Amino acid sequence: MPAPYLESIYRFPIKGFTGESLDYCQVFTDQMLPFDRIYAVENGSNRFDPEDPQYLPKINFLMLMRDERVALLDARFDEHEHRLEIRVGGKVVTKGDLRTKIGRDLIEQFLAAFFKSELRGAPKIVAAENHNFSDVPDKWLHMVNLQSIRDLERITNQKIHPLRFRANLYVDNLPPWSEFDLIGKSIEIGDIQLEVTTRTTRCEATNVDPEKAQRDLSIPSQLMRSFGHSDFGVYAAVKTDGQLNQGDQLTLP
Repeated sequence: MPAPYLESIYRFPIKGFTGESLDYCQVFTDQMLPFDRIYAVENGSNRFDPEDPQYLPKINFLMLMRDERVALLDARFDEHEHRLEIRVGGKVVTKGDLRTKIGRDLIEQFLAAFFKSELRGAPKIVAAENHNFSDVPDKWLHMVNLQSIRDLERITNQKIHPLRFRANLYVDNLPPWSEFDLIGKSIEIGDIQLEVTTRTTRCEATNVDPEKAQRDLSIPSQLMRSFGHSDFGVYAAVKTDGQLNQGDQLTLP
């Protein structure tokens, strides 16, 4: 098999919404990717305090695990102006500057109407300085092995879109499932050192097709039947500042 390499990089500025493909990305020690999951939409919980930001479970926010229609929204984020534009079926339905109240109000009004049956209260766009709305409390990157996806496709006999797993880093040419052997070890992607920390336990969000916004697979259940666990992908902590690039080679222990 050819040398393993970084096939693609993704960030998700709004938790649960559309991801963005990057050709390259600056990374910093013990931080997530810049602009990754820096905003979220509270689902009526009003638990997040921007003056004292704390980790909250995903159930507090609009997200694919429960609200699969989020995948119908094509969210486009401008990192320079923090301007969010949402399209449905190719048409712009709302847009606004997330740093301003009027900008957030415009988007929240659309979300309140669009998710009328799913919401438990008024939607609220939230953010805080140096806070990320990850699925885990730690500032880790999420890495998925494309060879493992191909093996899961073989097991399920179905095509599986990699973005179901909403990873930051998709690597290729690693033997299937060998990413689990890297737990507790250091790897390099180009000049960047990462420490692989733990497996990623999957939830029902992976059952949603990110293009059709339909629940058409049972990935956690299939993993449990086939392997006795529901883990897919790994988390890794950044240990050096620098730049990640598509095509960077992996150096393994």
